[in-house]
Amino acid sequence: MLSWGIWALVIAVVAGLLGFTGIAGAASFVAKAIFGLCLFVFVISILIAKSIL
Repeated sequence: MLSWGIWALVIAVVAGLLGFTGIAGAASFVAKAIFGLCLFVFVISILIAKSIL
């Protein structure tokens, strides 16, 4: 899932360089959302692992 966020970020950068600001903004939003979701899942997994130990 983190690789999806990286790909969305790459698409946003390339679209921004080519002048497609609408697509770049949308891809940037998707990359941020996926990164936030990955960060949330990471924190939850750390909390669960600590409660098991």
